[in-house]
Amino acid sequence: MAINLEKGQRVNVQLPKFTVGLGWDANSSSTGQDFDLDASVFILGENRKILSDGHFVFYNNLKSPDGAVEHTGDNLTGEGDGDDESIKIDLSLIDAQATEICFVVTIHEAESRRQNFGQVRNSFVRIYNPQTNEEILKYELEEDFSIETAVEFGRLYKRNGEWKFEAVGVGQKGGLEDYLNKYN
Repeated sequence: MAINLEKGQRVNVQLPKFTVGLGWDANSSSTGQDFDLDASVFILGENRKILSDGHFVFYNNLKSPDGAVEHTGDNLTGEGDGDDESIKIDLSLIDAQATEICFVVTIHEAESRRQNFGQVRNSFVRIYNPQTNEEILKYELEEDFSIETAVEFGRLYKRNGEWKFEAVGVGQKGGLEDYLNKYN
């Protein structure tokens, strides 16, 4: 049975291989433009900086150099139920220097399209076993991000040799660029 997390809650992740599913629904856009939300993954070291350019996984770099993190591809519309974008994780392959994996969702061209996360609803991040489709945990973002164009949904981090997941739910209004500056 899945654990439903609240913001800030942490839970051990005991599976070495799992999938992180991210989902959302966009309200009807008053701007007349479709929403294109993008999941990105930052693989960080002890200093909370990206290990290398290859450890920033997103729609133009679908796999980390160690093969531990794989983005399954860009969903341009968010149409349909369930996960809109998925990230496959294999912690048995992760670079030994990696101590944190952050999952961020941004709105593509948010400024020019005049879009923000206040126009997005039913956002969630979940971890599930891809072999059985059993959901391990889920965090539903319930905040109203009225000016933010990027949100860190959650993060995996390693403490004392164990990986844990934290429900983060923190937004930024500078989009993906804010996170690139933060983690570079």
